[in-house]
Amino acid sequence: MIPADKLVQITARFQFLEAKLAAGAAVADMAALGREYAELRPVAESVAEYDALQDELRATEAMCADPEMRALAEEELHALRARLTAAEDALQLALLPRDAADVRPAMIEIRPGTGGDEAALFAADLLRMYQRYAETKGWRFEIIEEQVTELGGIKEVIARIEGDGVFARLKYESGVHRVQRVPETEASGRIHTSAATVAVLPEAEEVDIVINPADIRIDTMRASGAGGQHVNTTDSAVRITHIPTGIMVTSAQKSQHRNRELAMNVLRARLYDLERSRVDGARSADRRGQVGSGDRSERIRTYNFPQGRMTDHRINLTLYKLDAVMQGDLDDVIDALAADARASLLAEMEA
Repeated sequence: MIPADKLVQITARFQFLEAKLAAGAAVADMAALGREYAELRPVAESVAEYDALQDELRATEAMCADPEMRALAEEELHALRARLTAAEDALQLALLPRDAADVRPAMIEIRPGTGGDEAALFAADLLRMYQRYAETKGWRFEIIEEQVTELGGIKEVIARIEGDGVFARLKYESGVHRVQRVPETEASGRIHTSAATVAVLPEAEEVDIVINPADIRIDTMRASGAGGQHVNTTDSAVRITHIPTGIMVTSAQKSQHRNRELAMNVLRARLYDLERSRVDGARSADRRGQVGSGDRSERIRTYNFPQGRMTDHRINLTLYKLDAVMQGDLDDVIDALAADARASLLAEMEA
């Protein structure tokens, strides 16, 4: 049973936000109030539906005292109780704690792991997979830094993705991705296993992470040499080093001003992710699967090309549509991971 006082508080807060926005709050507060209102609205609607069904149930139960209405009332009671149970389940889901970062843009970093050239080629395949997924969602996908190999693989790539619910969807992609296939360079047809690491970080706002100017060193340089698609297009590459942590970020777009902005965004995202991981680890060091914590220490998924299957090891989900997955069809696996995360949260709340 959901505590009644909690539902009253939610309704009161929603009505307060609605009144504030209708009255025209101060400009500085409008964006924050609007975000909170949008997040709270589906919860408030679920509360209203639940309350209305409870009122209807009480009225129908009262009708049972009338001999002339009892038969009809008892027939309605069965259907009402079923609807109320469904509404309570929906409300429990709506009341689950939300990750404040879910609504933010995301930084995605992909790097090859074990496997040499084949790992670098697989990293490039993952990049295209996420680009195509972003296209299906109508998200903006901007590559900040990319280093490529002579064979067209990826040594490292960092991209920013902006759109509706980006981090909420992509946060489950953080981890080690393993591929099993016959490399194009393999003459004997032997299957190789290699890996790439994906890190998805929520973009941090300046208010989240305040960086002391004395803690960073900014180097401006001319990019040269092999290893990047932007290498010969700019004299204004920027490298920012965060001295306390040793984190180093490079951006090599054509605009020096844009490079500074992008590099600072990536640096904030990495520092924000460190802090989120620290807090999350302190709260629940052994949380099952480390869903959403940014933990990238274990293999999460295998892409088996000979069998045409993709297996996500966290939830034991296997899909035999690898070609579609590599073309960006990720909703089935992401939906399943999100449902598993919700179930885990429900279990924690009920424990």
